[in-house]
Amino acid sequence: MSSRASSRGRPRRRSRWPLFGGIAVVVGLVVGLLVAGGTFDKAIKSLTLPLEHEDIIRRQAKEKGVDAALIAAVIDTESKFTNAESSAGARGLMQITPEAAQFIEKQSGGTTFKLNDLSNPEINIRYGTFLLKELLERYEGDKAAALAAYNAGPGNADKWGGAGLSVEQIPFPETRAYVELVLERQKEYREKYASELGYGGG
Repeated sequence: MSSRASSRGRPRRRSRWPLFGGIAVVVGLVVGLLVAGGTFDKAIKSLTLPLEHEDIIRRQAKEKGVDAALIAAVIDTESKFTNAESSAGARGLMQITPEAAQFIEKQSGGTTFKLNDLSNPEINIRYGTFLLKELLERYEGDKAAALAAYNAGPGNADKWGGAGLSVEQIPFPETRAYVELVLERQKEYREKYASELGYGGG
């Protein structure tokens, strides 16, 4: 059998490039539409800097006089807006320990607290914001000291300098990194979610 006859008998392979080219065009159009509509930017933002329960955050910020972006930054750093539980028993969005929750309940005049309440976003953010307010007042508005106390306890924050504490003076690398991250995230939340967090514009 001649090679010509043999080649006539075989099915010809089709090039895959036209198919891939078509897929690329469709994907390009979809991405273009998403970018034009702002959906793509919102999706990226929600992955890199998530925000949920902004209505609760705004309400607690106004009620307790704590910056909404700071509350969001603490939630992001503590739990990435998930209902997490740490090995130390801290629970919920703002990682409140049972001991801290009982202290907050007593200070705020409540009498009905149950441990499972910390899984409720409304209660968890309310308690976490209450704690932030108490710490900011204790350290005369020094955010570095307040956040160091939130992470490592007031005893350590007092020992490190109290109301005069700067980020650079925090000796625990983990706590120093925590405070740096929260302060960085606070700026990002204020900038990227100005409207959602009640600053207007954005």
